[in-house]
Amino acid sequence: MKLFKWIGTEEDAQRIVEESMNETIIRLKNQEETLLLKEAEDAGFEYTEAYEILDRTGDLQDGFAVLNNVPVTEEGRELFEQRFSNRAGLIEEESGFLAIRVLRPLSSDTYVILTIWENEESFTGWQQSQAYNKAHAKRGTDNGIDKRPNIFARPSFVTKYQ
Repeated sequence: MKLFKWIGTEEDAQRIVEESMNETIIRLKNQEETLLLKEAEDAGFEYTEAYEILDRTGDLQDGFAVLNNVPVTEEGRELFEQRFSNRAGLIEEESGFLAIRVLRPLSSDTYVILTIWENEESFTGWQQSQAYNKAHAKRGTDNGIDKRPNIFARPSFVTKYQ
Protein backbone atom coordinates (compact mmCIF):
# COMPACT_ATOMS: atom_id res chain seq x y z
CA MET A 1 0.00 0.00 0.00
CA LYS A 2 1.18 3.51 -0.77
CA LEU A 3 0.36 6.96 0.50
CA PHE A 4 0.21 9.85 -1.95
CA LYS A 5 0.72 13.40 -0.75
CA TRP A 6 -0.25 16.53 -2.63
CA ILE A 7 0.51 20.08 -1.44
CA GLY A 8 -0.85 23.22 -3.08
CA THR A 9 -3.52 25.89 -2.97
CA GLU A 10 -7.00 25.42 -1.55
CA GLU A 11 -8.49 26.19 -4.96
CA ASP A 12 -6.49 23.43 -6.66
CA ALA A 13 -7.21 21.03 -3.80
CA GLN A 14 -10.94 21.63 -4.20
CA ARG A 15 -10.70 20.80 -7.91
CA ILE A 16 -8.80 17.55 -7.22
CA VAL A 17 -11.29 16.45 -4.57
CA GLU A 18 -14.25 17.21 -6.87
CA GLU A 19 -12.65 15.22 -9.70
CA SER A 20 -12.11 12.29 -7.31
CA MET A 21 -15.61 12.19 -5.83
CA ASN A 22 -15.72 8.41 -5.26
CA GLU A 23 -12.32 8.24 -3.55
CA THR A 24 -11.31 8.88 0.04
CA ILE A 25 -8.96 11.83 0.14
CA ILE A 26 -8.09 13.53 3.41
CA ARG A 27 -7.86 17.33 3.16
CA LEU A 28 -5.91 19.32 5.74
CA LYS A 29 -4.70 22.92 5.82
CA ASN A 30 -2.28 25.24 7.53
CA GLN A 31 -1.69 28.95 6.98
CA GLU A 32 0.46 28.43 3.88
CA GLU A 33 -1.02 25.48 2.00
CA THR A 34 -3.49 22.65 1.66
CA LEU A 35 -2.44 19.01 2.04
CA LEU A 36 -4.23 16.08 0.41
CA LEU A 37 -3.52 12.49 1.51
CA LYS A 38 -4.68 9.31 -0.18
CA GLU A 39 -3.87 5.68 0.57
CA ALA A 40 -4.06 3.41 -2.47
CA GLU A 41 -1.95 1.56 -5.02
CA ASP A 42 -2.49 4.41 -7.52
CA ALA A 43 -3.05 8.07 -6.72
CA GLY A 44 -5.47 8.85 -9.51
CA PHE A 45 -4.26 12.47 -9.45
CA GLU A 46 -0.98 14.32 -9.86
CA TYR A 47 0.77 14.13 -6.51
CA THR A 48 3.71 15.90 -4.90
CA GLU A 49 5.27 12.85 -3.24
CA ALA A 50 4.62 9.10 -2.98
CA TYR A 51 5.55 6.79 -0.13
CA GLU A 52 5.47 3.11 0.72
CA ILE A 53 3.66 2.56 4.02
CA LEU A 54 6.05 0.68 6.33
CA ASP A 55 3.83 0.79 9.43
CA ARG A 56 0.26 1.87 10.03
CA THR A 57 -2.23 2.05 12.85
CA GLY A 58 -5.63 3.71 12.76
CA ASP A 59 -7.53 5.22 9.86
CA LEU A 60 -6.50 8.38 8.07
CA GLN A 61 -9.07 11.03 8.90
CA ASP A 62 -9.56 14.70 9.54
CA GLY A 63 -7.81 15.97 12.65
CA PHE A 64 -4.57 17.63 13.65
CA ALA A 65 -1.81 16.13 11.49
CA VAL A 66 1.89 16.26 12.32
CA LEU A 67 4.41 15.27 9.66
CA ASN A 68 7.92 14.68 10.97
CA ASN A 69 10.03 14.90 7.79
CA VAL A 70 13.37 13.12 8.20
CA PRO A 71 15.97 13.24 5.39
CA VAL A 72 17.95 9.97 5.56
CA THR A 73 21.11 9.10 3.64
CA GLU A 74 21.16 6.04 1.42
CA GLU A 75 23.50 4.27 3.84
CA GLY A 76 21.27 5.18 6.80
CA ARG A 77 17.99 3.85 5.40
CA GLU A 78 18.27 0.31 6.79
CA LEU A 79 19.10 1.49 10.32
CA PHE A 80 16.38 4.15 10.25
CA GLU A 81 13.75 1.65 9.11
CA GLN A 82 14.91 -0.87 11.70
CA ARG A 83 14.48 1.76 14.42
CA PHE A 84 10.84 2.21 13.46
CA SER A 85 10.14 -1.49 12.93
CA ASN A 86 11.05 -1.98 16.59
CA ARG A 87 9.07 0.94 17.99
CA ALA A 88 7.25 0.30 21.25
CA GLY A 89 3.84 1.41 19.99
CA LEU A 90 3.23 3.60 23.02
CA ILE A 91 1.75 6.43 20.97
CA GLU A 92 -1.32 4.33 20.16
CA GLU A 93 -2.35 4.40 23.84
CA GLU A 94 -2.31 8.19 24.11
CA SER A 95 -5.55 10.12 24.55
CA GLY A 96 -6.59 11.78 21.30
CA PHE A 97 -4.41 9.59 19.07
CA LEU A 98 -6.11 8.69 15.77
CA ALA A 99 -3.49 7.32 13.35
CA ILE A 100 0.19 6.86 12.54
CA ARG A 101 1.99 6.11 9.29
CA VAL A 102 5.70 5.43 8.89
CA LEU A 103 6.41 6.32 5.28
CA ARG A 104 9.36 5.37 3.04
CA PRO A 105 9.90 7.86 0.19
CA LEU A 106 9.72 6.47 -3.34
CA SER A 107 11.52 9.34 -5.08
CA SER A 108 13.37 11.37 -2.45
CA ASP A 109 15.43 10.88 0.70
CA THR A 110 12.85 12.23 3.15
CA TYR A 111 10.94 9.74 5.28
CA VAL A 112 7.76 10.94 6.96
CA ILE A 113 6.35 9.94 10.32
CA LEU A 114 2.73 11.05 10.06
CA THR A 115 0.54 11.17 13.15
CA ILE A 116 -3.06 12.35 13.32
CA TRP A 117 -4.65 13.55 16.53
CA GLU A 118 -8.13 14.67 17.55
CA ASN A 119 -6.70 18.16 18.14
CA GLU A 120 -3.48 20.04 18.81
CA GLU A 121 -3.93 19.67 22.58
CA SER A 122 -3.82 15.87 22.22
CA PHE A 123 -0.53 16.11 20.32
CA THR A 124 0.92 18.47 22.93
CA GLY A 125 -0.20 16.06 25.65
CA TRP A 126 1.71 13.25 23.91
CA GLN A 127 4.86 15.39 23.76
CA GLN A 128 4.62 16.01 27.51
CA SER A 129 3.84 12.40 28.46
CA GLN A 130 5.94 9.70 30.09
CA ALA A 131 5.27 7.53 27.03
CA TYR A 132 6.86 10.17 24.76
CA ASN A 133 9.89 10.37 27.06
CA LYS A 134 10.21 6.58 27.00
CA ALA A 135 9.84 6.40 23.21
CA HIS A 136 12.56 9.02 22.78
CA ALA A 137 14.78 8.00 25.74
CA LYS A 138 17.84 7.24 23.58
CA ARG A 139 17.70 10.56 21.69
CA GLY A 140 20.84 12.58 22.33
CA THR A 141 22.66 9.66 24.00
CA ASP A 142 25.49 7.52 22.67
CA ASN A 143 22.91 4.81 21.88
CA GLY A 144 20.60 7.15 19.98
CA ILE A 145 20.27 6.92 16.22
CA ASP A 146 20.75 10.70 16.07
CA LYS A 147 24.36 10.26 17.25
CA ARG A 148 25.29 7.74 14.56
CA PRO A 149 27.37 9.18 11.70
CA ASN A 150 26.07 9.28 8.12
CA ILE A 151 22.41 8.58 8.97
CA PHE A 152 20.76 11.94 8.31
CA ALA A 153 21.23 13.91 5.10
CA ARG A 154 20.25 17.20 6.78
CA PRO A 155 18.12 18.32 9.74
CA SER A 156 14.59 17.03 10.04
CA PHE A 157 11.61 19.38 10.07
CA VAL A 158 7.98 19.27 11.17
CA THR A 159 4.89 20.44 9.32
CA LYS A 160 1.45 20.65 10.94
CA TYR A 161 -2.05 20.80 9.44
CA GLN A 162 -5.64 21.01 10.70
